[in-house]
Amino acid sequence: MKIAVLSGKGGTGKTLVSVNLAVAAKEAVYIDCDVEEPNGHLFFEPKPIGSEQIVIKIPVVDEKLCNGCRKCVEFCKFNALAYINNKLIVFDEVCHSCGGCMLFCPEKALAEKEKMIGEVQYGVSENVTVVTGILNIGEASGIPIIKNLLNYAKGEQAITFIDCPPGSACIVMESIKDADYCILVAEPTFF
Repeated sequence: MKIAVLSGKGGTGKTLVSVNLAVAAKEAVYIDCDVEEPNGHLFFEPKPIGSEQIVIKIPVVDEKLCNGCRKCVEFCKFNALAYINNKLIVFDEVCHSCGGCMLFCPEKALAEKEKMIGEVQYGVSENVTVVTGILNIGEASGIPIIKNLLNYAKGEQAITFIDCPPGSACIVMESIKDADYCILVAEPTFF
């Protein structure tokens, strides 16, 4: 069973709720999907088991093959590509790693290179397996990290508690998409 704990904003106590639910369970997996500010591990102080770097693929240009047709630029909805002064420029920071620009390039002038965007750390604290995602500062999206984190819940017999990021952005939707139940933590403020 997967239970996601989420809130409309930060500071409501969702980490406190999800950590306590995981500790109260006989056996649990705690997944911290708040990849921009993970702090659940502070409550557990897990013994480290390992870590894994998370990489995405971003385009790189072969200037000899690019003929300036701009089909890749027209395709990219994130404005990660621009053709300026007879040169194709890739803005890594806003690329969403969809690969569409490479598919649309008739000259095959775009290839892929790997870019590390963060890591997943995992450890154990008594009866709780703790899995934490950490997004590198300045990265556009934590979705690839969250997808990797949620793989730790597949096939688990233990109850999985997912500490979601605050708000309602794409990373939150990715965190809850396979949850059996969602617990919304709120506070009595205008927010």
